[in-house]
Parts: sequence; C-alpha cells; structure tokens
Amino acid sequence: MSLYQQYSTIFDGITTPAAWVDMDKFDNNIQTNLTRANHRSIRIASKSVRCVHLLRYLLNASQQFNGIMCYHPQEAALLVDEGFDDLLIAYPSLCRDSLMAALQASTKPAKLYFMVDRVEHVALLDGLAAELNIKANLCLDLDMSVPFPGVHFGVHRSNIKTPRQAVEFYRRIKGFQHINLCGLMGYEAQIAGLGDQVPGKILQNIVVRYLKKKSLPIIHDRRTETILVLLHEGAQLTLINGGGTGSIESTIQEPLVNEVTVGSGFYCSHLFDYYRNFKLEPAAGFVTSVARKPSADIVTCNGGGYVASGNAERIKMPQPYLPAGLKLDPNEGTGEVQTPLHTQQCKQALEPGDPVFFRHAKAGELCEHFNQLHLIRDGVIEDTVTTYRGNGWVFM
Repeated sequence: MSLYQQYSTIFDGITTPAAWVDMDKFDNNIQTNLTRANHRSIRIASKSVRCVHLLRYLLNASQQFNGIMCYHPQEAALLVDEGFDDLLIAYPSLCRDSLMAALQASTKPAKLYFMVDRVEHVALLDGLAAELNIKANLCLDLDMSVPFPGVHFGVHRSNIKTPRQAVEFYRRIKGFQHINLCGLMGYEAQIAGLGDQVPGKILQNIVVRYLKKKSLPIIHDRRTETILVLLHEGAQLTLINGGGTGSIESTIQEPLVNEVTVGSGFYCSHLFDYYRNFKLEPAAGFVTSVARKPSADIVTCNGGGYVASGNAERIKMPQPYLPAGLKLDPNEGTGEVQTPLHTQQCKQALEPGDPVFFRHAKAGELCEHFNQLHLIRDGVIEDTVTTYRGNGWVFM
C-alpha cells in the first residue's frame, strides 16, 4: 500500500481541511536533531510547534531538551500556567500588559528571560519589575547578519552588531536596579533558515553556499568576542544561545555557546528539504479534498491558500505532497478557498471527494489555520490535540 493510500485510509471520515502530524516521522526527526546537536543542550522554538501537547512531548523525549524559546510575553505567561518553567522570550516587546503578565509568571517556580537590544526595552522592564519588587532576567540579542558588497546576508534584527556596541549597551543599563543581564542570543538566520539546495536555483545555491562559508568565521568571532567582553565587564552570562535547525553543526563548534535552538526541524516543513548537510522527514501537513474536476488534467481542492510569511515568492506556498506528481497552477497557486492542481504527472487517479495532502512552507504557521492536530502513529490517528489557535491563544 502506498503512503497516499495509507494516509487516505487514516483520514477516511475526517472532515477536511485538517492538519496532521505523523508521530513516527516526528520521532525520527527528534532523534536526527539530537544526534546533530552532539549532546549540546537544545532549546525548543515554540513558534515552529505552536501546540502545548507537542512542546511537552518534546521536553519529555530527552534530557538534551531544556527549555522553550517562545515568541511573545503573553505566550510565556500562558506556558507557565501549563507547567513550563524555562522560557526565553526571543523577541523584544513594548507591550506593557503582556510584559507584566510574563513578569508576574516569573514570580512562580519558573525562569523567564526577556530579549532586549535597546535601552527602551530595559527601562520598561525595569519599571514593571520594580512594581513587583523583582528582577527581570534579560537576554541581549546580538545581530548575526553579515554585510557583503551589495548584499545584506541575514535578517534585520538587533541594532547591536559588534562587541563594542554590546559593551556600551551593557554599561548604559548597569544602573537599572530591577534587571539582570544573564543571557546572550545570536541567531544566524542566514545559516539556520536559508536553504542551499533549492530545486531549479543552481546559481542561487552556489551563491548562498559561498556566502555561508564566508559568514561562518565572522559569526564565530563576533559571538565569541562579544561573550568575552561582556564577561570581562562583569556580566553574569548563564544562557548563551545560538543557531537554529539549519545551523546546528556549525553553531556547536563554538564552545561558549551552551545551547542551540531547534524548531522547524521537528515538523520539517518543506523549506527544510533544501539543505545539503542534513535530511529530515516530512512529519506534518494538512489534508483537503478534491471538490471538482474542471478538465481531465486538473482537479480543484477546497482551501489550500495557507501561504507562509516572508517575501512573496512561490516557495512560500504550501506544496502538494500526496499523491506524488501533482503541480500547482502557475497562475493561481494556492487559493483562499480553492486550489487547482495539474495531474498530468500524477499516477493516482483523482476524483471529487478524494483527499490531497499538502506540506506547509514554514513549520508552526500551519497551526495558525487549524484548531487541532491529528496525531498519526502506526497507521492510525492515536490522538487529536489542540493547537495554540484551538486554545484561543492569539498573540500576533
């Protein structure tokens, strides 16, 4: 029986569109990433999972998993209520109410770290922490992008880009009484989140590989020097975070980095098919069904237009997964309420009512469109669990 036939049987009677996670493949991805990290501590990126059940499942899977990297202070507060106790909020916020909720959560048996890269972030946290008579743990976001002639290789994150700027920042915030700088994060997005083996992009792949190779020593030196100068200035850094799914192998070469982050590497959304140095299994996606057949070589599915964030390009669209051989229409792509698919290269005959399985481009964003995940194991749905959306959690 083909994988398409297996999945079709599994979802017989399930209302579609619906989201799924194949737990056998999910477990295999867990083991692959644990091996890649070579015993280094791994922090789980919640934005790439967005399901409390699976975040807890991951933490229980290995002692190598330690803590959650979340993306919003209100999320951190809610995760503390769910029993999570080590939370790095990876993005700065100036939302007073959300920060206060997270600070109040930090008075429980939980440790929270708040990301900062401007004095305004620190001043607000200091004032709110003073109201609670506590100290807020801060993590400094060090920008890891690398400028090349005509190319900004990386993402626009922090305005702290050099060891000197980091030290100047630390000196400016030393006077605040209700904060404690105890963490540093440097996320090399251009290594961790940029594929270098994208089909049909031969020249782009060559350029990306070259720029990655040139960037790595710069990234290593910048992060190492920043850590050392901050320690020399008296900062008590206990959390030093780096990397992501696509950069584990290079990040763990830095001995001062005591944890790496993995998120997309568990579901393996389709953007993570395009890396040379590792292979993961497609563990998550969504299923919809054929609604009509406008011609002999085209079927039209319900829904499908769950396009991922980032610059608008075709690779950010969901991709048909099963049955193999289906192609998106070049003019329509994935649609808000319907998605046409060309079937010329598909060996499976499709008729109205038949299921079609897709994979999302970015991992956790799939969960923004579905209230539930159907968990598959050994050929059956073993459980159905809520996503953040299904919990009523909306942060952005």
